Amino acid sequence: MSEISAPSGQLFLGRQPILDRDQQLVAYELLFRRDTQNAANVTDGVMATATVIANAFTELGIIDALGDCRGFINVDQDFLFSDVLELLPVQTVVLEILETVPPTPEVLSRCRELKTKGFALALDDVIQVSREYTELIDLVEIIKVDLQPLTPDELHRLTGRLKPFGKQLLAEKVDSHEQLEQCMKLGYQLFQGYHFAKPTIIAGKKLDHSQLALMNLMGLLFSDADTLELESAFKPEPGLTVTLLRMTNSVGAGTKTRISSLRNAIDVLGRRQLQRWLQLLMFTSGTHGGTRSPLLQLAATRGQLMELMSRKLQGGSQVSVDDAFMVGIMSLMPALVGLPIADIVAPLSMPAQIGAALCQQSGVLGDLLKLAIAAENGDPREMTAAIAALPGLDIDTLNHCVAQALTWAASLNRDSGN
Repeated sequence: MSEISAPSGQLFLGRQPILDRDQQLVAYELLFRRDTQNAANVTDGVMATATVIANAFTELGIIDALGDCRGFINVDQDFLFSDVLELLPVQTVVLEILETVPPTPEVLSRCRELKTKGFALALDDVIQVSREYTELIDLVEIIKVDLQPLTPDELHRLTGRLKPFGKQLLAEKVDSHEQLEQCMKLGYQLFQGYHFAKPTIIAGKKLDHSQLALMNLMGLLFSDADTLELESAFKPEPGLTVTLLRMTNSVGAGTKTRISSLRNAIDVLGRRQLQRWLQLLMFTSGTHGGTRSPLLQLAATRGQLMELMSRKLQGGSQVSVDDAFMVGIMSLMPALVGLPIADIVAPLSMPAQIGAALCQQSGVLGDLLKLAIAAENGDPREMTAAIAALPGLDIDTLNHCVAQALTWAASLNRDSGN
């Protein structure tokens, strides 16, 4: 096996959540790109894919970032036959055979070989079942059905043809609640799409009492209210008070004494740490029946990513890391509470630059938000455009920040017991 070295500035990393029927996060599809043209001009496609994968799993530390989740990786025909696949950890990855790979005897033989080595296989972008693909379907564990070109009736018929194979069915490009409901009824086990990982506004949904209290508390912190005002805001919310005290004790602040009062918690933690936990509590309050929305983890990851990126900015582009974290985590609130972002921001008395970033994606914070969203979507062109407006950031720095943010979010998820 030849040694692989990565050209500087040529590694893009995106990811999209994959959920189970309980809408729990179980995997990410990892989106690798070698350049802004999605590797279209690379003469050695195998080496390009090998380069980015080797870097992602070594230099970027994606194994740690994935935590208990698996990583789905696209595999084209050339890369399928490369021994570079042996670089990948079999327990962590799912090899996603692209729809462009023909089911030749050689391909089938290679897939059998990979299965004996312990790799899990998936078949990507299935929209029909033709006879020549039957043997390949027998070899995979997961079938990914592309909902985009299918009508509800076509999806129903296709699913009926796939079920007898006894494979896990993954619905990809789930863009609406209606699509999710249909796939649930049809027996799909896994789901992927913008419905889960892209903010949408749900008309008519209102904030519950705890969320309103949290937003009020954050507004008080932003206006630098005194401790007495903060305590008064907590008093109508005993459950929230107990939760906050439990959290502050568990995460610790280097103190040897137990935190037993709100005043003590505020004094020991400080305003900045209290603000962080209020933000995370806001998202936790949006769970139901112990099930955490994948948007919660995405929001935490986005907030951390924006903070990490803000630390790398240079010159006049520098911004407060606290502001960057706030913009990241608040940017997904519309999807969680069902209100337009302008309505969420209005009562919080936030600094103008935060409001502008959230409502218009303007200013440096707005540029950071655009970059974070582009990184999540794995869109190289959008990433390149956003980076151009942010001195001190480049593709290498972005990918390191992405890996660190994923690792942080994974550890946060483990610590919270979810």
